[in-house]
Amino acid sequence: MIAADNLPETTRDGDFDLLVYLQARQKLCEAALSQSVPQQYPETIYESMRYSLLAGGKRLRPILCLASCEMMGGTMEMAMPTACALEMIHTMSLIHDDLPAMDNDDYRRGKLTNHKVYGEDIAILAGDGLLAYAFEYIAAQTENVPAPQVLQVIAQLGKAVGAAGLVGGQVVDLESEGKSDISLETLDFIHKHKTGALLEACVVCGGILAGATPENLQRLSAYAQNIGLAFQIIDDILDITATQEQLGKTVGKDQQAQKVTYPSLWGIEESQKQAQQLIETACAQLEPFGAKAQPLLALAHFIVNRDR
Repeated sequence: MIAADNLPETTRDGDFDLLVYLQARQKLCEAALSQSVPQQYPETIYESMRYSLLAGGKRLRPILCLASCEMMGGTMEMAMPTACALEMIHTMSLIHDDLPAMDNDDYRRGKLTNHKVYGEDIAILAGDGLLAYAFEYIAAQTENVPAPQVLQVIAQLGKAVGAAGLVGGQVVDLESEGKSDISLETLDFIHKHKTGALLEACVVCGGILAGATPENLQRLSAYAQNIGLAFQIIDDILDITATQEQLGKTVGKDQQAQKVTYPSLWGIEESQKQAQQLIETACAQLEPFGAKAQPLLALAHFIVNRDR
């Protein structure tokens, strides 16, 4: 496991510096992800898996897992296998989401999408391979965590990615395309499941690995549900206001697909207000943890203030 000693986390008068924190954690996650899926035979499938897994990105999901585990008294080493697995699952969802049968996108993270490079058949299999391997990786690589907690993490993650989570949200999203009468309740359902469930798993799994109490896991869950919805609201806004160069993917796709979004229901200004309110509600859940919550608090504000 990669050493995590002597990481700089504060600068400027001792204040928490999110940029320094993110850079340090991203570097660790990139190295761990590269080690987690080595190139081997059959070369094509591993090359395809690595192409998307190592394509960059904010690595927000694994970093949330690491931050949550550390806040609850755990270590980065015990959380890193789960953090990598979360990014594998997120990458799977992006590969499949970009397919012609779904969103039909040509670019992701500023690069050609997986199916544009390897073909639809290999892209589907690369996503399948990452999904299956994620669970194997947690089970085989997690150290210094009691087996019941590892099992709980696997169950939490399985629920987040299946029909009760990401898959279910994607189905309702597809069924809602082109319909102008989609309610706020349905829109919330889509994004609480399609986006929010995996973000919630990131935060909660970190707490589980550290042995957090049920009460504290509930606080982590509430925090994550709120930042997950805020994340999607900002995503919807950026699809309207950002450029392809900023996002690294095609913009204006929601409008082209005639999707109901938060800005289409509320407008941009009200959407920004709602996202900010969700972040404030999320941060209130972390008050009992004091200074230990600084990374999660800063990450919440980063989500609502990002421009890509």
